[in-house]
Amino acid sequence: MSGQNPSLPVEAPAPRHTVRASQVEMTELVLPNDTNLLGNLLGGRLMHWMDIAMGIAASRHSGLVCVTASVDRIDFHNPIKLGQVVVLQASVNRVFRSSMEVGVKVFGEDTQTGRRLHTNSAYMTFVGLSDEGVPTPSPQVIPETDEQSRRFEQALERRQKRMG
Repeated sequence: MSGQNPSLPVEAPAPRHTVRASQVEMTELVLPNDTNLLGNLLGGRLMHWMDIAMGIAASRHSGLVCVTASVDRIDFHNPIKLGQVVVLQASVNRVFRSSMEVGVKVFGEDTQTGRRLHTNSAYMTFVGLSDEGVPTPSPQVIPETDEQSRRFEQALERRQKRMG
């Protein structure tokens, strides 16, 4: 026996360098230790979770250990409350030799109603490193949908602004 649960469908993996192959959906429960005095999720805790989800997406794409090189602006549109679930959806938008832009969308979910509210979006730049810690080129990401193609093109515009 292979240890797999025969009742669960086996999903074919996406081609390695598609946006779909890098996608991460991470969930976290907001506990008292994660909140401020108003019962809202701490911004620093959310940024920590964003960094983890986005770093996993970068590593899935490149097959390398990836480190955060820069963070674009993060706006907090709506609070996420104690007891809510945080849903983070991250994927690689574009690769620029050894660096890559990763995007994340964050939702606060009320588990009683199932209602999800978009609270944050952000972009971070990650760099893939070799075993020796040297920045290492990654293959370009392959967009498969119109939305992914739009994000791919906009990533170049954002990079040009970042580079000044």
